[in-house]
Amino acid sequence: MSTRTITRTAKAIPLGTRSILAVSLASVVGLIAFLWPFLAAPESAVVAHATDAPFFFALLVPLVLVVVLAQFADGAMDAKSIALLGVLSAVIAALRPLGAGVAGIEPMWAVLILGGFALGPGFGFVLGSVSLFASALITGGVGPWLPFQMIAAAWIGMGAGLIARIPVVQRFTSNHPWREVLIVAGYALLAAVAYGFALNLWFWPFTIDLAPAIAFQPGAPAVENVAAWLRFSVVTSLGFDIPRALLATGLILIAGRGVLIALRRASRRAAFDHVVDFAPHEGVANTSDPRTPSGT
Repeated sequence: MSTRTITRTAKAIPLGTRSILAVSLASVVGLIAFLWPFLAAPESAVVAHATDAPFFFALLVPLVLVVVLAQFADGAMDAKSIALLGVLSAVIAALRPLGAGVAGIEPMWAVLILGGFALGPGFGFVLGSVSLFASALITGGVGPWLPFQMIAAAWIGMGAGLIARIPVVQRFTSNHPWREVLIVAGYALLAAVAYGFALNLWFWPFTIDLAPAIAFQPGAPAVENVAAWLRFSVVTSLGFDIPRALLATGLILIAGRGVLIALRRASRRAAFDHVVDFAPHEGVANTSDPRTPSGT
């Protein structure tokens, strides 16, 4: 009995040298934005002006993401990849309000993860940041939390694309489509919980009247603050994170195989890696060449 071969398609947005540098820069700034509570010294200006930190990063991180998008646009993105990016971003932006006010009902994560897995880490990074920004404009959810959501979603989309290109994963899933779906579902389960834990960092250090066991303590050892952050996340947000993870995982298990096939088919038809070469047809005069006589 023959098995169906999984076709690996070209990346919709390839990661060139400048794009990798831009993504690295954005990721470094994002890590600083998320991890400063564990790294900053108690006498530092960051801690002294802690209430200003979210607004500082809210200004800085989008500027870096704009640089990333500009690097992608410098030859890496064409009309076809922009069109596909626009379609999937619109789908995510439309799905996100469905979970507004409901614990963990966020089907958008399944679309983001499947898109990054099928179309590559570069596409996943841009899809995550653009779709979260678009959905925030639609829902009115623009605030100091938005850049943190954008960079975290970008990492999730990029991570899905990187997993798909690990040689061990490719060998394990070769000719076994359901193994591929299981890997994507497992990644979604972990990524959805990690997203909730990470997003707590944008406001946790500034939350007052918390019990000492779950409160941020400026100047405390990093290990103690990490433990307090984990306890805070378990107590306050795990009830949202688990439903988010279970919904994303369930949707991928149900529809993941069909969505991956559709995305890969669209990628093949778009031929993202095909170089278009415009050359004059033999026997047709080249009117741009002044040496060509008119009327021939």
